[in-house]
Amino acid sequence: MRQRDRMAAPAAPAPSADSSAGPSSPLSRFTDSWFAHSWFTRPPARLWRCDPAPADVAGFHAMLPGYAPTPLVEVPALAAELGADRVFVKDESRRMGLPAFKILGAAWGVRRAIRAHGRPERLVAATDGNHGRAVARIARLLGLPARVLVPEHVPAAARAAIAAEDAEVVVVRGSYDAAVRRAAAEPGLLVQDTAWPGYEEIPGWIVEGYSTLFREVDAQLAAAGAAPAGLVAVPMGVGSLAQAAVVHYRSGGSAPTLLGVEPDTAASVLTSLIADRLTTVPDGDTVMAGLNCPTPSTLAWPVLRAGLDAAVAVPDAAALRAARDLAGHGVPAGPCGAAALAGVRAALTPTRRPSLSPAHTGTVVLLSTEGVTGPPARAERGPRPSSAG
Repeated sequence: MRQRDRMAAPAAPAPSADSSAGPSSPLSRFTDSWFAHSWFTRPPARLWRCDPAPADVAGFHAMLPGYAPTPLVEVPALAAELGADRVFVKDESRRMGLPAFKILGAAWGVRRAIRAHGRPERLVAATDGNHGRAVARIARLLGLPARVLVPEHVPAAARAAIAAEDAEVVVVRGSYDAAVRRAAAEPGLLVQDTAWPGYEEIPGWIVEGYSTLFREVDAQLAAAGAAPAGLVAVPMGVGSLAQAAVVHYRSGGSAPTLLGVEPDTAASVLTSLIADRLTTVPDGDTVMAGLNCPTPSTLAWPVLRAGLDAAVAVPDAAALRAARDLAGHGVPAGPCGAAALAGVRAALTPTRRPSLSPAHTGTVVLLSTEGVTGPPARAERGPRPSSAG
């Protein structure tokens, strides 16, 4: 993806903080500090432009067995709550028979890799659940063997789901980082959904694959007679899906607010935006396991720095409440998918609204990226194999 820098990425402004406590109280000092690290906004990022994803991605996906656009569910009750004209939830809980959107990227990434480098002896991935299962599914469709490495903490049910795709599942002693280091050394085609220096080609193709999701949203909004999205909320782990969102919306004619949402215990993209440099945060604990990523993808970071105009961190309690609420509206979302609703609730406060796109009160789109059977353990995150021992 070639960036068209019609506008250089602006320097990061001081993040907004909003607190109702008195300026001299201990509560005020605590809340000021928390809010300063839980919210970021940069309105000029909506003016940044880049080239779009390849036009043939969606056509490729349409030829895959079991492909159909996932539902875009309108929820009038949320529109009333959020003060928007219409609110839609993109339900990724049933994407081609899998419980997350990941197969869109895995399928396109593998296809591009085979075209560029030839048919591999096998596909290799490290995973905590959804990504590895998607890679295994693609390998089975292509008649290729797959080896999927999982850290020892991954539950037996998740391992069984990967094995059911005819993949060889290898349990690696230690953390997810250890599994990725081992996968990077395995023979075969490494298919990882995050980038590090020296490994960016396939992650870039995977991001292109996610563009189909946003093309579906555009078509579904038009079919529903809705205005184009004015606010799109995207859960963020390493930032690859948010990167795809930026590429899609900053290569078109509209300029919606793109709101990235992370756990408050693992807000690596938000921390990087505030610091204006790619930053690693400590490993955290969160029920939003698939978003528990200490370092943003090196491929995603410059795109997010340039084109993401808002980011927020939310606590576990907010994500769990959002998951319950979405379930009540007929959308089966786990905490990761529900983070989008939690983030919009945190962003649409009187002090934060003014920095969002003027169209944010029109059509709001929440990306519910995975269902209740999403990652069962820790996050799908990208270590840096070259920097590990």
